Amino acid sequence: MSNRGTIHKAVIPVAGLGTRFLPATKATPKEMLPVVDKPAIQYVVEEAVAAGINDVLFVTGRNKDSLENHFDRAPSLERTLAERGAFEMQSEISELADLAAMHYVRQGVPMGLGHAVSMAKEHVGNQAFAVLLGDDLVDAKTPVLPDMFAAQAKFGGSILALMEVPEDQIHLYGCAAVVPTDNPDIVRVTELVEKPAAGTAPSNLAVIGRYVIDPAIFSLLENLAPGRGGEIQLTDALASLIDMPAESGGGVHAVVFRGKRYDTGDKLSYLKSVVSIALDRDDLGPDLRAWLTSYLAGKI
Repeated sequence: MSNRGTIHKAVIPVAGLGTRFLPATKATPKEMLPVVDKPAIQYVVEEAVAAGINDVLFVTGRNKDSLENHFDRAPSLERTLAERGAFEMQSEISELADLAAMHYVRQGVPMGLGHAVSMAKEHVGNQAFAVLLGDDLVDAKTPVLPDMFAAQAKFGGSILALMEVPEDQIHLYGCAAVVPTDNPDIVRVTELVEKPAAGTAPSNLAVIGRYVIDPAIFSLLENLAPGRGGEIQLTDALASLIDMPAESGGGVHAVVFRGKRYDTGDKLSYLKSVVSIALDRDDLGPDLRAWLTSYLAGKI
């Protein structure tokens, strides 16, 4: 029977090499690059926790020790902050370890997103779970996970997050063909196409890095042949779920996300995200906006 109910566990794949950001990522995981004053991965974890997740499994690789350390206690640092009277910062640092139950599994060979998700099988068990990709940061004021959890409780199966993008950019994303439901913000997915060739996309709805997945995905991933790029593609397994019967965990729906998303997947998008998030903060936004205005006007 298809799994429906409260989602408590999230899987966050972080085994990638971050080659687009070399040499910055030679010794520092891409996920730990700062977005203003927090590493990118912290935004992702906080988003999951805000939606009710209390158990996080990171699928890691080599050189990810600093990520694990970030979500661990740091007694000497906490003690130093307390001695200096920086109690607010001490509390903020210590609370990182209490955000959720943190777990780690190593993906020895990076064989694609589908392979990374497959490594969560033993941890997840027989319950639906969330998958969050670190390249996509979702603004806390416009969350998408609660709507995805509600859709999964109603329809069962798996739930994607889709976002409208300009037609000349859809070839950069996974794309979904859909039919409407009785809710204008929820659609039923009938086809998934990974990075369609120009002019062939079935819609302008792009798959972004948030998923709620039925555990039926694991048996598909175990037997899935390598796809695009010679990797085990999560999209291919999700496409197989579309036509599976609901009682076996099949069926794929999607929430059409209309909120604010920040892309940190490449250098230019990362820089735009940092500036956008800083501008949106009360403590930084006014002064930064004034400086940018003067700078762009050639006054600085």
